[in-house]
Amino acid sequence: MFRIICLIIGYFFGCIQTSYFVGKKNNIDISKTGSGNLGTTNTVRALGIKVGLFTFFCDALKAAAAFYVCYFVFGENAVTAGFYGATGAIIGHDFPFFHHFKGGKGIAAMLGMMLGAFPFPALIVYIIAIAVLMSGYVSLTSLVLSVLIPISLSIWHYPTEVVVLTSALALLAFIQHRQNIKRLINGTESRFDIIGKLKPKKKER
Repeated sequence: MFRIICLIIGYFFGCIQTSYFVGKKNNIDISKTGSGNLGTTNTVRALGIKVGLFTFFCDALKAAAAFYVCYFVFGENAVTAGFYGATGAIIGHDFPFFHHFKGGKGIAAMLGMMLGAFPFPALIVYIIAIAVLMSGYVSLTSLVLSVLIPISLSIWHYPTEVVVLTSALALLAFIQHRQNIKRLINGTESRFDIIGKLKPKKKER
């Protein structure tokens, strides 16, 4: 029963779409801009790197918040409850009911979930994800990240149920990125210059 409760709690956390609110503040409907995805990458392309990073951290924090709320409420099953809460947040992020079930792809939220597995499994995932991100392929980074999560949790002997749960989330991530996968295979996927975006623009003299 606690699993269902945690999924519901997490889902409502996940339905808080940061990109929608920052877009509204800037008079832009992110869902009708660019790819229409309510995630970090589309937000960066629409509103710039600073707003995109803010969106990323907020999306990660809502999954972390769902994790720890469930973790502390269900003390006897703390770890499992936490991961179910974060899973609910990822589902809510991907399929928010008040956006006609069209949201983001859940990667920032998955990174937020890993704050519950801090330090070692999370650090491994973060370090490798950053290294892959330097390639410029955000979608490839997302896919690698989603696979690394259940692997790292398995290595550190987390409950089998948690490993299976995060494996299901990895499968969901691949489904959400199916168009990106096609473009990666065809060599037509767009690259995203992270370093270039972070560098301050030189003022014209």
